[in-house]
Amino acid sequence: MTAAVAVVLAVNGEALSPLAGPGETLLDILRSRAELTGSKRGCNTGVCGACTVLVDGKAARSCLMLAADCAGREIVTIEGLDGDPHAALLREEMAGAGAVQCGYCTPGIIVALTDLFRGAAGPPDAGAVRHWLGGNICRCTGYVSIVEAAVKAGRRAVGSEPGMPGQ
Repeated sequence: MTAAVAVVLAVNGEALSPLAGPGETLLDILRSRAELTGSKRGCNTGVCGACTVLVDGKAARSCLMLAADCAGREIVTIEGLDGDPHAALLREEMAGAGAVQCGYCTPGIIVALTDLFRGAAGPPDAGAVRHWLGGNICRCTGYVSIVEAAVKAGRRAVGSEPGMPGQ
């Protein structure tokens, strides 16, 4: 049997050095050791997107990443996006559009779309948003309100409409 190893991570800007057992995922560490429960355990196969976090600035499925493989990497969870203006716009627009019902998928969707907005040269259209959310499953909303809210938030964040938080 392989022993647990210490893994040094930067999670939401803070150093974390948990022991990670064989086969233990980043999601396991985030939820059980760091007590960051915003990233959800849905499918454990990377299909649903409920566990999406940013790893070195890019959206990734934390249920598929071995914790030991994340040593030295910068991890940002939904909790770490509290001060992010893109995430703030997404939360605001999604709430206003009724795009949040049970809320289970919402953290993963906001993290994924924050990655999209950060890299966008201009406001993403509905097609780009739908494509970007291809790895996020929402069983409640049917996606229409999510896409509409994301397009509106995108216009405000990287495009043509005023209203970026802090402006």
